[in-house]
Amino acid sequence: MKYALLLLSLLVTTPRIFAQCYWQQQVDYSMDIEMDVRANQLDGHQKLVYTNHSPDTLRQVFYHLYFNAFQPGSMMDVKNRTIRDPHPKIKSRISTLSDKDQGWQKILSLAQDGKPVEYEIAGTILQVTLDHPVLPGASTQLDMHFEAQVPVQIRRSGRDNAEGVRYTMTQWYPKISEYDRDGWHPNPYVGREFYGVWGDYDVTISIDPQYMIGATGLLQNPGKTPDQRPEEMKDNKRIWHFIARQVHDFAWAADPDFTRKTMQRKDGILLQFIYQPGEKTADWAKMPAIMDKVFDYANTHYGQYPFPAYSFIQGGDGGMEYPMLTMITGNRSINSLVGVAVHELMHSWFQGVLATNESLYAWMDEGFTSFASTEIMHYLAQAGILGTPGQAAKNPFLGEIEGYLAYAKSNYEEPLCTHADHFNTNYAYGMASYVKGQLLLYQLGYIIGDETMHKGLRKYFAQWKFKHPTDLDFFRVMEKVSGIQLDWYYRYWVHSTKKINYAIDTVISTGNIFRKKTVVTLRNTGQMPMPIDVVVTFKNGKQKMYNIPLRMMFGHKHEMVDMPVQVLPAWPWVNPTYSLTIPKRMGKIKSIEIDPSMRLLDIDRSDNRWEQ
Repeated sequence: MKYALLLLSLLVTTPRIFAQCYWQQQVDYSMDIEMDVRANQLDGHQKLVYTNHSPDTLRQVFYHLYFNAFQPGSMMDVKNRTIRDPHPKIKSRISTLSDKDQGWQKILSLAQDGKPVEYEIAGTILQVTLDHPVLPGASTQLDMHFEAQVPVQIRRSGRDNAEGVRYTMTQWYPKISEYDRDGWHPNPYVGREFYGVWGDYDVTISIDPQYMIGATGLLQNPGKTPDQRPEEMKDNKRIWHFIARQVHDFAWAADPDFTRKTMQRKDGILLQFIYQPGEKTADWAKMPAIMDKVFDYANTHYGQYPFPAYSFIQGGDGGMEYPMLTMITGNRSINSLVGVAVHELMHSWFQGVLATNESLYAWMDEGFTSFASTEIMHYLAQAGILGTPGQAAKNPFLGEIEGYLAYAKSNYEEPLCTHADHFNTNYAYGMASYVKGQLLLYQLGYIIGDETMHKGLRKYFAQWKFKHPTDLDFFRVMEKVSGIQLDWYYRYWVHSTKKINYAIDTVISTGNIFRKKTVVTLRNTGQMPMPIDVVVTFKNGKQKMYNIPLRMMFGHKHEMVDMPVQVLPAWPWVNPTYSLTIPKRMGKIKSIEIDPSMRLLDIDRSDNRWEQ
């Protein structure tokens, strides 16, 4: 009887145990910032309440001090002076910065629950030895007084960018590092990716009264003027108060020439456009109507945007995403402006809400964002919202396909699983993260069906929003939605650089005079196995598709194409060849082609088609 009760107890409690396996840390920031626009420095007081939801006892914490990267001899400086292909916006610029143009962050005091703590600064990382450990489930308060100098704009953050925007304040405050099941992530800043802790931000900024600010979150003290500049003043400075909830970073920008245009969407989301008005930024006036359509499309296809507002702010050195906003250089044509705005906006889905560790999974951030951006820009072109109606490309991914094929044939390809900071070249990092990561989804649509893949994307968003999903979390969702095993695809495409290369080996006629057949032998001449679609076009114009799954998929896609489809027995991946029989004489066949849709990323398509 006692064993039966024990079994019953396990059955009841096990689901709860599994549900509690996932955990994530929590932060609540309160910051008071006073800006000195003449010295380009700030004085800050930060109160951070840190809650340890992990099963571990924490005896130290780490902070990021990103501005310290903008000093001669920093790791970002050295990396860009020694890498084969330095970032064109950095190169050796950091090494020549004068004292007044450099960036730095200095810690004036730091205490835990009122008691001073010991700390050490190593470049862009602050290592703190806690006064007392933070137990699982416990919270602690860290109070910091810090100063910072805003560097001249070189990469992403800084002052006085090429368009004259005074301040792009990104990665600007001492930001606590993330601690997850892999431990701490105190990655030195070399100019690549970010990873932050979920929490709430309450930020007050004091700055000269002529400045307009755009920021993460919602302004808490708007004035009655059209641009809502706060009326609150102290010591001849205007006080701006912002609150952002359930985000993993806080960014802001300030300029005395900014104007602010707003649009309230039907779903209640406030869109804000903050920029310097002028001849070169005239196309910003067209943005609200276009971005309203973009939000409609994104909410339908990828999941509902969950925050109350989003801001497009002129600043930075190109385009860069942050919670609830993006920084965009503004002197652009409408096509360029919309293109970069769409890309940075989609990071709100695939990083702002699905907060992966970008350093480990840059392809899940940049790749998935790029995939959604390509789809949305194609939609805008097809609908005539952007560009000339009817001029949309038939396949909007062709450019990415060509780029990947060149990359795959080069000597520079590295696996997608490479840590973002440790790619050997910027070329490999960019192609892997943006292009091969994007094509992972494109090709996954070929494997499980495009509609199924999109259904999986929406389920992935719903299941993992406001969390830190990993690559395996994503693939498990796709397996559940499709009913197909995908571990093989994950291992080959993410953890290797093996190539896909299939060929039509032979086509022969067989059978007797009364029942002629055509036998096609396919050969895998590459290193990566894939399911295969073979389309036969007959001389009478009709077509038929033969779908050959991989045996290790343990299933096949169910959505095909607008033609008769026959699913054939699965191909064991160790077999170099596969034969399929077409119950038609060869004379009635016009052509046989492996994947005319080009969704199979075969590195040599010259042997994919047979015709007579």
